[in-house]
Amino acid sequence: ASSSSITPSSSTTTIASKKKSLVFLGSPQVSATVLDALFNASAAPSSSFEVTAIVTQPPSRRDRGRKVMPSPVAQYALDRGFPSDLIFTPERAGEETFLSNLRALQPELCITAAYGNILPTKFLNIPPLGTVNIHPSLLPLYRGAAPVQRALQDGVKETGVSLAFTVRALDAGPVIARERVEVDDQIKAPDLLALLFSEGVPIMLFDDRSKLLICKLPSIFDGSAKVNADPQDDSKVTLAPKARISPEESWLSFDEEALILHNKVRAFAGWPGTRAKVLVIDDESSNNHNILELKIITTRVGSNDKIRDNDVHDIAFIKDALVFPCGGRTDLEVLEVQLPGKKVTSAAAFWNGLRGYGKNVISDSSSVSVLQSIEPTSLFHPGKAAENVQDSKTTRVLS
Repeated sequence: ASSSSITPSSSTTTIASKKKSLVFLGSPQVSATVLDALFNASAAPSSSFEVTAIVTQPPSRRDRGRKVMPSPVAQYALDRGFPSDLIFTPERAGEETFLSNLRALQPELCITAAYGNILPTKFLNIPPLGTVNIHPSLLPLYRGAAPVQRALQDGVKETGVSLAFTVRALDAGPVIARERVEVDDQIKAPDLLALLFSEGVPIMLFDDRSKLLICKLPSIFDGSAKVNADPQDDSKVTLAPKARISPEESWLSFDEEALILHNKVRAFAGWPGTRAKVLVIDDESSNNHNILELKIITTRVGSNDKIRDNDVHDIAFIKDALVFPCGGRTDLEVLEVQLPGKKVTSAAAFWNGLRGYGKNVISDSSSVSVLQSIEPTSLFHPGKAAENVQDSKTTRVLS
């Protein structure tokens, strides 16, 4: 892929006279699904456009080997045989050399899908038909960089994809079309993001009922989409900032209700994840204990009222789940966990591993400040005394 300092070759200045020039901007894997749809649509005999350039994030270090690798969009384009000198990777979209190269292409329209860079006015002024963004929310809801995460955190039952013109204000442009998608109560952020882009963009694009990108391109090219686009109602705006999503926000506080924690686990799957610290105490000596940091991978809201007969901080292993008592007399069932440096494991395997060492676990929210400075955290401690609950083991907090 070229950097913004490389001047386009002669092939970049030769634009097919019968087809309109479209530049695509995107970076992650979900963006590659949109690019794939554009490539396929542009190859159709009746197509009125062609993808003349791609703009994406610069190569970065990824995966365990920390090798410098092109963005998923750049890699996909190269695999499709797209010319490498037409793939631009500026650090910022306002770089003069990059903008000069873009002007040389004379694009009539730019399409963005999770590009990850702010587009300045001097960029937006280049394509005469404007820049159109694919945003994974029902605008004006969840404007910002983390619409899927924030929607899941709020526990929404419905979300969708919006096709909107890009203006300087973030995600505030007129909306060309929206596609609604129901949200399953177990789906996680990476899966929902992929679903929104895959079902909302490339798969349904070729369905006559679709209101999105490919079906709307003719109206975008003839100018009618801009005339008919729906201005957003600023009184209904909600924001989805990514800046606040950090490792500090990922800690679970079991004083909150289980549904809130379950939605947080779903929302923060991928990055930054959700975590809890647990205290593992040796059966034979309450002074012998280990503190483990667990990444909470998969959860569901429980309905195990019987364990409420025990102390409020009791933890039970019931069937396939570790059951954490939460605020509001609710229970969070944890199905999968991950220890640092280890693979994801089932709750049953984690529990059995502890018991194999003769160790038990208790929950004690009052001991948070003793064990960890980063609040909140949960302690987890099955003691010696156990009683049967639905063919499971539950244990009483040692006090």
